Amino acid sequence: MNILTSPAAISFNQNDIQIMGILNVTPDSFSDGGQFTQIDNALHQVEIMINEGASIIDIGGESTRPGAVDVAESDEISRIIPVLKAIKARFDVAVSIDTSKSNVMAQAIEYGADLINDVRALQNAHCVEVVAQSSVPVCLMHMQGKPRTMQQNPHYDDLIDDISAFFKQRIAVCEDAGINRNRIILDPGFGFGKTLEQNYQLLSQLAAFKSLGLPLLSGTSRKSMIGNLLNREVSERLVGSITTALLAIQNGATIVRVHDVKETMDAIKILAITHKTTCA
Repeated sequence: MNILTSPAAISFNQNDIQIMGILNVTPDSFSDGGQFTQIDNALHQVEIMINEGASIIDIGGESTRPGAVDVAESDEISRIIPVLKAIKARFDVAVSIDTSKSNVMAQAIEYGADLINDVRALQNAHCVEVVAQSSVPVCLMHMQGKPRTMQQNPHYDDLIDDISAFFKQRIAVCEDAGINRNRIILDPGFGFGKTLEQNYQLLSQLAAFKSLGLPLLSGTSRKSMIGNLLNREVSERLVGSITTALLAIQNGATIVRVHDVKETMDAIKILAITHKTTCA
Protein backbone atom coordinates (compact mmCIF):
# COMPACT_ATOMS: atom_id res chain seq x y z
CA MET A 1 0.00 0.00 0.00
CA ASN A 2 1.51 3.30 -1.16
CA ILE A 3 0.15 6.75 -0.29
CA LEU A 4 0.34 8.86 -3.44
CA THR A 5 0.86 12.58 -2.94
CA SER A 6 2.63 13.26 -6.24
CA PRO A 7 1.41 16.47 -7.89
CA ALA A 8 -0.62 16.45 -11.11
CA ALA A 9 -1.03 12.68 -11.16
CA ILE A 10 -3.95 10.29 -11.06
CA SER A 11 -2.70 6.79 -10.49
CA PHE A 12 -4.46 3.69 -11.73
CA ASN A 13 -2.12 1.45 -9.76
CA GLN A 14 -4.25 -0.62 -7.39
CA ASN A 15 -1.58 -0.27 -4.67
CA ASP A 16 -1.61 3.55 -4.67
CA ILE A 17 -3.94 5.26 -2.21
CA GLN A 18 -4.94 8.79 -3.17
CA ILE A 19 -6.89 11.48 -1.35
CA MET A 20 -9.28 13.57 -3.42
CA GLY A 21 -9.94 16.85 -1.63
CA ILE A 22 -13.45 18.28 -2.04
CA LEU A 23 -13.81 21.88 -3.22
CA ASN A 24 -17.46 22.88 -3.51
CA VAL A 25 -17.91 26.24 -5.25
CA THR A 26 -21.65 26.13 -4.62
CA PRO A 27 -23.93 28.13 -2.33
CA ASP A 28 -25.95 25.09 -1.23
CA SER A 29 -23.77 22.01 -0.75
CA PHE A 30 -24.82 20.09 2.35
CA SER A 31 -21.53 20.48 4.24
CA ASP A 32 -19.65 23.57 3.10
CA GLY A 33 -21.97 25.48 0.79
CA GLY A 34 -20.92 29.09 0.25
CA GLN A 35 -17.49 28.81 1.88
CA PHE A 36 -15.40 28.69 -1.30
CA THR A 37 -17.38 30.61 -3.90
CA GLN A 38 -14.76 33.39 -3.91
CA ILE A 39 -11.60 32.53 -5.84
CA ASP A 40 -9.22 33.71 -3.11
CA ASN A 41 -10.97 31.53 -0.53
CA ALA A 42 -10.99 28.59 -2.94
CA LEU A 43 -7.27 28.92 -3.69
CA HIS A 44 -6.44 29.14 0.00
CA GLN A 45 -8.41 25.96 0.65
CA VAL A 46 -6.69 24.19 -2.25
CA GLU A 47 -3.27 25.15 -0.89
CA ILE A 48 -4.22 23.77 2.53
CA MET A 49 -5.49 20.49 1.06
CA ILE A 50 -2.38 20.02 -1.09
CA ASN A 51 -0.10 20.64 1.90
CA GLU A 52 -2.15 18.14 3.92
CA GLY A 53 -1.70 15.41 1.32
CA ALA A 54 -4.41 15.68 -1.34
CA SER A 55 -3.19 14.55 -4.75
CA ILE A 56 -6.47 15.41 -6.51
CA ILE A 57 -8.75 18.42 -6.06
CA ASP A 58 -12.40 17.82 -7.01
CA ILE A 59 -14.29 20.98 -7.99
CA GLY A 60 -18.07 20.87 -7.83
CA GLY A 61 -20.35 23.62 -9.14
CA GLU A 62 -23.72 21.93 -8.55
CA SER A 63 -24.94 20.35 -5.34
CA THR A 64 -26.00 16.71 -5.68
CA ARG A 65 -27.34 16.36 -2.13
CA PRO A 66 -30.76 14.70 -1.77
CA GLY A 67 -33.44 17.15 -2.86
CA ALA A 68 -30.99 19.41 -4.70
CA VAL A 69 -32.40 21.53 -7.51
CA ASP A 70 -30.85 21.63 -10.97
CA VAL A 71 -28.33 24.36 -11.76
CA ALA A 72 -28.25 26.11 -15.13
CA GLU A 73 -25.31 25.15 -17.31
CA SER A 74 -24.16 28.76 -17.58
CA ASP A 75 -24.16 29.12 -13.78
CA GLU A 76 -22.15 25.93 -13.34
CA ILE A 77 -19.59 27.06 -15.91
CA SER A 78 -19.27 30.49 -14.28
CA ARG A 79 -18.62 28.81 -10.92
CA ILE A 80 -16.16 26.16 -12.07
CA ILE A 81 -14.03 27.49 -14.91
CA PRO A 82 -12.49 30.58 -13.21
CA VAL A 83 -11.51 28.46 -10.20
CA LEU A 84 -10.11 25.70 -12.43
CA LYS A 85 -8.01 28.19 -14.40
CA ALA A 86 -6.72 29.78 -11.19
CA ILE A 87 -5.77 26.43 -9.66
CA LYS A 88 -3.97 25.24 -12.80
CA ALA A 89 -2.06 28.54 -12.99
CA ARG A 90 -0.92 28.40 -9.38
CA PHE A 91 -0.57 24.75 -8.35
CA ASP A 92 0.88 21.55 -9.77
CA VAL A 93 -1.99 19.28 -8.78
CA ALA A 94 -4.47 17.03 -10.57
CA VAL A 95 -7.90 18.66 -10.83
CA SER A 96 -11.15 16.74 -11.14
CA ILE A 97 -14.41 18.33 -12.27
CA ASP A 98 -17.61 17.05 -10.67
CA THR A 99 -20.22 17.59 -13.38
CA SER A 100 -22.84 15.81 -15.47
CA LYS A 101 -23.15 18.39 -18.26
CA SER A 102 -21.35 17.90 -21.57
CA ASN A 103 -20.58 21.59 -22.18
CA VAL A 104 -19.16 21.96 -18.68
CA MET A 105 -17.01 18.89 -19.31
CA ALA A 106 -15.81 20.23 -22.66
CA GLN A 107 -14.81 23.62 -21.28
CA ALA A 108 -13.17 22.08 -18.21
CA ILE A 109 -11.11 19.74 -20.40
CA GLU A 110 -10.11 22.70 -22.59
CA TYR A 111 -8.80 24.54 -19.54
CA GLY A 112 -6.78 21.63 -18.19
CA ALA A 113 -9.06 19.38 -16.13
CA ASP A 114 -7.35 16.06 -15.40
CA LEU A 115 -10.46 14.00 -14.55
CA ILE A 116 -14.20 14.12 -15.14
CA ASN A 117 -16.16 12.91 -12.11
CA ASP A 118 -19.76 12.26 -13.16
CA VAL A 119 -22.46 11.16 -10.71
CA ARG A 120 -24.60 10.19 -13.72
CA ALA A 121 -21.88 8.04 -15.31
CA LEU A 122 -21.92 9.91 -18.66
CA GLN A 123 -25.61 9.15 -19.23
CA ASN A 124 -26.58 12.72 -20.11
CA ALA A 125 -26.59 13.85 -23.75
CA HIS A 126 -23.20 14.09 -25.50
CA CYS A 127 -21.17 13.39 -22.34
CA VAL A 128 -19.72 10.13 -23.62
CA GLU A 129 -18.69 11.81 -26.87
CA VAL A 130 -16.99 14.72 -25.10
CA VAL A 131 -14.90 12.45 -22.90
CA ALA A 132 -14.15 10.09 -25.80
CA GLN A 133 -12.74 12.98 -27.82
CA SER A 134 -10.31 13.79 -25.00
CA SER A 135 -7.62 11.83 -23.22
CA VAL A 136 -8.79 12.49 -19.65
CA PRO A 137 -9.91 9.73 -17.29
CA VAL A 138 -13.51 9.54 -16.11
CA CYS A 139 -15.12 8.38 -12.87
CA LEU A 140 -18.45 6.62 -13.40
CA MET A 141 -20.69 6.75 -10.35
CA HIS A 142 -23.76 4.64 -9.66
CA MET A 143 -26.92 6.47 -8.68
CA GLN A 144 -30.47 5.14 -8.55
CA GLY A 145 -32.84 7.91 -9.60
CA LYS A 146 -31.96 11.62 -9.54
CA PRO A 147 -30.70 13.83 -6.69
CA ARG A 148 -34.12 15.34 -6.13
CA THR A 149 -35.82 11.94 -5.67
CA MET A 150 -33.05 9.37 -5.19
CA GLN A 151 -33.75 8.74 -1.50
CA GLN A 152 -37.45 8.05 -1.96
CA ASN A 153 -37.65 4.32 -1.25
CA PRO A 154 -34.64 3.01 -3.22
CA HIS A 155 -35.02 -0.67 -4.13
CA TYR A 156 -32.68 -3.34 -5.49
CA ASP A 157 -33.22 -6.97 -6.40
CA ASP A 158 -29.63 -7.56 -5.30
CA LEU A 159 -27.61 -4.50 -4.30
CA ILE A 160 -24.15 -5.66 -5.38
CA ASP A 161 -25.29 -7.50 -8.50
CA ASP A 162 -27.45 -4.59 -9.64
CA ILE A 163 -24.63 -2.06 -9.23
CA SER A 164 -22.18 -4.43 -10.93
CA ALA A 165 -24.55 -4.81 -13.88
CA PHE A 166 -24.84 -1.03 -14.13
CA PHE A 167 -21.05 -0.65 -14.14
CA LYS A 168 -20.62 -3.31 -16.81
CA GLN A 169 -23.20 -1.62 -19.01
CA ARG A 170 -21.62 1.84 -18.64
CA ILE A 171 -18.10 0.47 -19.19
CA ALA A 172 -19.30 -1.17 -22.41
CA VAL A 173 -20.87 2.09 -23.60
CA CYS A 174 -17.64 3.95 -22.88
CA GLU A 175 -15.48 1.39 -24.66
CA ASP A 176 -17.79 1.36 -27.68
CA ALA A 177 -17.41 5.14 -27.88
CA GLY A 178 -13.61 4.94 -27.80
CA ILE A 179 -12.91 5.50 -24.11
CA ASN A 180 -10.19 3.02 -23.25
CA ARG A 181 -10.89 0.89 -20.22
CA ASN A 182 -7.68 2.09 -18.59
CA ARG A 183 -9.21 5.59 -18.31
CA ILE A 184 -12.15 4.50 -16.16
CA ILE A 185 -12.64 4.75 -12.38
CA LEU A 186 -15.73 3.40 -10.60
CA ASP A 187 -17.65 4.93 -7.70
CA PRO A 188 -20.50 2.89 -6.13
CA GLY A 189 -22.26 6.08 -5.05
CA PHE A 190 -22.67 6.03 -1.29
CA GLY A 191 -25.81 7.95 -0.39
CA PHE A 192 -27.07 8.14 -3.96
CA GLY A 193 -30.27 6.11 -4.01
CA LYS A 194 -29.36 3.82 -1.10
CA THR A 195 -30.93 3.27 2.30
CA LEU A 196 -28.84 3.42 5.45
CA GLU A 197 -28.57 -0.36 5.54
CA GLN A 198 -27.69 -0.55 1.84
CA ASN A 199 -24.89 1.99 2.29
CA TYR A 200 -23.24 -0.13 4.97
CA GLN A 201 -23.77 -3.33 3.04
CA LEU A 202 -22.07 -1.61 0.11
CA LEU A 203 -19.18 -0.54 2.31
CA SER A 204 -18.70 -4.04 3.71
CA GLN A 205 -18.88 -5.67 0.25
CA LEU A 206 -16.97 -3.05 -1.72
CA ALA A 207 -14.33 -5.62 -2.64
CA ALA A 208 -16.89 -7.34 -4.88
CA PHE A 209 -16.29 -4.65 -7.49
CA LYS A 210 -12.57 -5.38 -7.66
CA SER A 211 -13.43 -8.18 -10.07
CA LEU A 212 -14.08 -5.49 -12.68
CA GLY A 213 -10.38 -4.69 -12.60
CA LEU A 214 -10.74 -0.92 -12.31
CA PRO A 215 -9.82 1.60 -9.59
CA LEU A 216 -12.53 2.24 -7.01
CA LEU A 217 -13.37 5.66 -5.60
CA SER A 218 -15.23 5.98 -2.31
CA GLY A 219 -17.02 9.10 -1.11
CA THR A 220 -18.60 8.89 2.35
CA SER A 221 -17.25 12.09 3.89
CA ARG A 222 -19.74 13.77 6.26
CA LYS A 223 -22.68 12.05 4.58
CA SER A 224 -26.05 11.27 6.14
CA MET A 225 -25.15 7.57 6.30
CA ILE A 226 -22.87 8.64 9.13
CA GLY A 227 -25.15 11.24 10.66
CA ASN A 228 -28.22 9.01 10.67
CA LEU A 229 -26.39 6.05 12.18
CA LEU A 230 -24.63 8.01 14.92
CA ASN A 231 -27.15 10.84 15.36
CA ARG A 232 -24.51 13.41 14.51
CA GLU A 233 -24.84 16.77 12.77
CA VAL A 234 -22.63 17.47 9.75
CA SER A 235 -20.02 19.24 11.88
CA GLU A 236 -19.76 16.17 14.15
CA ARG A 237 -19.08 13.51 11.52
CA LEU A 238 -15.27 13.56 11.37
CA VAL A 239 -14.72 10.25 13.17
CA GLY A 240 -17.36 8.53 11.08
CA SER A 241 -15.89 9.96 7.90
CA ILE A 242 -12.40 8.72 8.71
CA THR A 243 -13.65 5.30 9.81
CA THR A 244 -15.64 4.75 6.62
CA ALA A 245 -12.70 5.95 4.50
CA LEU A 246 -10.39 3.41 6.14
CA LEU A 247 -12.94 0.62 5.74
CA ALA A 248 -13.32 1.52 2.07
CA ILE A 249 -9.55 1.34 1.55
CA GLN A 250 -9.36 -2.00 3.35
CA ASN A 251 -12.10 -3.25 1.05
CA GLY A 252 -10.46 -2.14 -2.17
CA ALA A 253 -10.89 1.61 -2.70
CA THR A 254 -7.78 3.40 -3.95
CA ILE A 255 -9.22 6.93 -4.03
CA VAL A 256 -11.12 8.46 -1.12
CA ARG A 257 -13.01 11.72 -1.66
CA VAL A 258 -12.95 13.75 1.57
CA HIS A 259 -13.48 17.15 3.15
CA ASP A 260 -10.98 16.62 5.99
CA VAL A 261 -7.70 15.87 4.25
CA LYS A 262 -5.24 16.19 7.14
CA GLU A 263 -7.14 13.93 9.52
CA THR A 264 -7.81 11.35 6.81
CA MET A 265 -4.15 11.34 5.78
CA ASP A 266 -3.08 10.73 9.38
CA ALA A 267 -5.36 7.70 9.58
CA ILE A 268 -4.22 6.35 6.22
CA LYS A 269 -0.57 6.64 7.25
CA ILE A 270 -1.28 4.49 10.30
CA LEU A 271 -3.16 1.99 8.17
CA ALA A 272 -0.31 1.91 5.64
CA ILE A 273 2.41 1.24 8.21
CA THR A 274 0.42 -1.54 9.83
CA HIS A 275 -0.29 -3.02 6.41
CA LYS A 276 3.41 -2.89 5.59
CA THR A 277 4.29 -4.57 8.89
CA THR A 278 1.67 -7.29 8.33
CA CYS A 279 2.94 -8.00 4.81
CA ALA A 280 6.62 -7.97 5.76
